[in-house]
Amino acid sequence: MTDGPDSPHDRAQQLALLRFVVRDHPPPPATVGDRRSDLAPVDPVAEVLVETGLSHLDRPFDYLVLADQHEAAQPGVRVKVRFAGRDLPGYVVARKPHADHDGKLSPLRRVVSPEVVLTPALLDLATAVAARCAGSVGDVLRLAIPPRHARAEQALATEAPEQPELDGDRITWGESGPPAWRRYPAGAAFLRRVAGGEAPRAVWNALPAPSGDQDWPAALAQAAVVTHLGGRSSLIVLPDRRDVYRVDGALTELVGRGRHVVLTADQGPQARYTAWLKVLRGHVDIVIGTRAAAFAPLQNCGLAAWWDDGDDLHDEPRAPYPHVREVLRQRAALEGSALLTGGFAVSPAVARLVAQGEFKAITPHPDRSAVPRVRVAGEGVDPERDGP
Repeated sequence: MTDGPDSPHDRAQQLALLRFVVRDHPPPPATVGDRRSDLAPVDPVAEVLVETGLSHLDRPFDYLVLADQHEAAQPGVRVKVRFAGRDLPGYVVARKPHADHDGKLSPLRRVVSPEVVLTPALLDLATAVAARCAGSVGDVLRLAIPPRHARAEQALATEAPEQPELDGDRITWGESGPPAWRRYPAGAAFLRRVAGGEAPRAVWNALPAPSGDQDWPAALAQAAVVTHLGGRSSLIVLPDRRDVYRVDGALTELVGRGRHVVLTADQGPQARYTAWLKVLRGHVDIVIGTRAAAFAPLQNCGLAAWWDDGDDLHDEPRAPYPHVREVLRQRAALEGSALLTGGFAVSPAVARLVAQGEFKAITPHPDRSAVPRVRVAGEGVDPERDGP
């Protein structure tokens, strides 16, 4: 005798099959369907770079843009999308009329903010750095763009505050150039080329100085001001907070407050994002900071400089582990900016670039009195060894 169609045995089999379908074959994500009125009137498909954290998924995916998202979902904004059963953050990188995918598309969950944080220049730089360091674009963007702070976006004015123009005549440097660069024969020529819109690359072998306008922070500040007077922006990357404060003080003394920002990791979420937004919105054109500042979204960058190439703090400890040197070299290649690396010593990596002809050397006058005198403790004076 066999069980009938409504027997407990058959019902148990049907229930097991239903559980299998629901558990292992979930329904597809919600889609808009074919109703064109629900979609954006122009370019209803968005390419989204999803922050999956997986290198093999490091590419844009197509999503539908709803009609009420049309204005806000512009290229460069942060969005939330449904991906692999989870809501993940991402960036819209492009809008287009048709999808490359033949199947049904999921709509954007929401537009997090209408602020365009991923500019085309920043995306190009992240792509170049990822290719150079054998990493993913998503990992580079996590280093380049700080986390969003909604209160900072609301508090910061859209338009830059009114400031008097920096008077180049007030900074009386004469034909010999800025004071801190007068001990370097090639220094004035380098700065003239930067002010003229060119893109020279130089290694600056700095001399130690006790204090005053011949100190290296003053030299970097003066180089930034020369770039500003030439109509372009400048970026200075320093190893640690102590060096940042020194250059910050030199710039404030030279041009006053409000003309530059500081970007460091220890500023706090709101202060850091506010400073980053000032750069993004064009409120300032001089940025100083630690290694993450190398990605600052400056417009028309004319000078990218970094101090003490051999300091291991310039090495990013997170994937894909880019060095500030490589980030700024990629940036200069994309944006046509000048490069300047300075220090009391030249690192082997920079020495190799000089030997290859990519960088030129800026060295001081061959004057022994310009450098400190060295005496070995416990030894007297040896005229044959020490000279006159």
